[in-house]
Parts: sequence; structure tokens; C-alpha cells
Amino acid sequence: MKVLVTGGTGFIGPKVVHALRARDHAVRAVVRDPGRAKQLASWGCELETGDVTDAASLRAAAEGCQAVVHLVSIIKGSPEDFDRVMVGGTENAIDAATAAGAARFVLMSALGVNEQNRELVPYFRSKWQMEQSLAASGLEGVVFRPSFVFGDDGGVLPMFVRQVRLAPLTPVVGDGKSRLQPIWVDDVAEFFARAVDAPTGGTFEIGGPEALTWNEFYDRVKRVLGKRRGTVHLPVGLVRVGATVLEKLPGAPITRDQLTMLTEGGDNVCDNGPALAAFDVELVGVDEQIRRAS
Repeated sequence: MKVLVTGGTGFIGPKVVHALRARDHAVRAVVRDPGRAKQLASWGCELETGDVTDAASLRAAAEGCQAVVHLVSIIKGSPEDFDRVMVGGTENAIDAATAAGAARFVLMSALGVNEQNRELVPYFRSKWQMEQSLAASGLEGVVFRPSFVFGDDGGVLPMFVRQVRLAPLTPVVGDGKSRLQPIWVDDVAEFFARAVDAPTGGTFEIGGPEALTWNEFYDRVKRVLGKRRGTVHLPVGLVRVGATVLEKLPGAPITRDQLTMLTEGGDNVCDNGPALAAFDVELVGVDEQIRRAS
């Protein structure tokens, strides 16, 4: 099967491409800058210069593909940016898949996206609209809503490890009692790779094998690193003031919208049962995730 992948040069994208190639799928990746995709090319991935906001480039890229894996999203920007890149980009990808006669469309959403939370922040609103666009398209779709995605070469886990390793006190936002269920990036990639030709469609929430509070998570990091550190709980209002300044910088550790999702979006946990029954992915535990990022 030939699979078109958008977002192949991001944090999760290369792992998805690698997992697809490991299952002997031919992969064509839409990239804005082929120079950033040398690793993908080394795995035998075909590169197509294009952009999700350019409908014509997506249509050309999708020709001959039997499945589309759509990973592109942004985490900050103006409302117009979210509409253009996430909502409009997804509609372009769906149109391209339809024109190519693709049998399957696999979409990256996010845990916490639901009808109740959809207007909480532009990111959730856009992800919700992306899901609705796919549902209305008539395509055979699979939607994954992952919890925090951890890896050793991107995402937020290396930052958490550095906090524990270097800071005299470990900072925790709020009371640390809300819960998360981190999932290893290669496990996410495996779900996507299996979904392109699985007989099951639908929406699946995915997380790691353990749900724990932020206080418990930081205790795990300390234990795995062998560090004895105290904890300081930072008031949400204080962190929001800092985020207001920091989000203007490239690579900001947190934005106001991310803080809102963290503190107002509810526990970031799920029932893995349906996804595991459908795709049978073996999940990496929290301690091993921390060790791999240390």
C-alpha cells in the first residue's frame, strides 16, 4: 500500500514514517523543505514538495495513494492561523484523499478534544473541526486522540527530566493532583501504522499503560534519575503571567493556551481498551519512558 503522510518532519512524523516502512508500506511525504527530510529519504520515503495550505500540491501528492495519514497541526498562532493550517489544511487533505480514491484516512487529534471542551482554546476547536470534517467526508477514517506524547528527541519529556536533574526544587504547576497518561512516541507511531490497513475504523483515545498525578509523575522522574529533590507548587496565575511573556519567544516552554488545557481541560487520561483491542500495540511504561529520555 502507498501511504501519503503530512507532517512527516515533525516530532511524531518520522516515527510514523519509520513504522509504516517497517510494515512494508510505500510512503510519500509532503514536505515544505526537502532538505529537512533527508532521514525520511534514507528510509526509502518518496518526497513531494508541498504544503497542506496548498490544495493543488496535496492533490498532486495524493495521486496513486491508497491511504492518507494526516499529522499536521500547530500549537500557537492567531485564530486565522489555526483555521488556515489545521482546519483548512485538513479539508485540503480530505479533498486530496477523495480525489485519489484513497481507502483510508488516519487523523491525529488530541486527548481532551470533545464537544464539551471544543471552545476552550483555538487548538481544541480546530482539532474538533478537523474530526467533524473527516466524519462528514464519507472517507473510511480512523481518529487517534493521544495523551501527552513522550520521546527522547522531542516533546516535553526531556524538559521535565532537565528540571529534575538541574533545578534545586522541582516546579509543579498548581497542586499537581490532576492526572496524565503519557504514551511513548513510537507506540503512537505503531497505532498509526497499523491503522492504515486495519479492518476497524472510528475514534480512539490512546495513552500509556499508567495514569498518574503530576506529583506522582515527578516522583517517578526523581526515582529513575536517583535524585533527591524537593517540590515547589507554582500558582497557576503566576505561571500564566510568565507564559504571557514566554509564549512570544521561539520554543516557549508553555503558552497560555497550553496552560488552559492543562488546568481546565480535565484529567488527561483515557480508557485504552478499545484501541488495544483493535490494534494490539504493546505499550512502554512510564519508568522506561523516563529512562529512554535520560
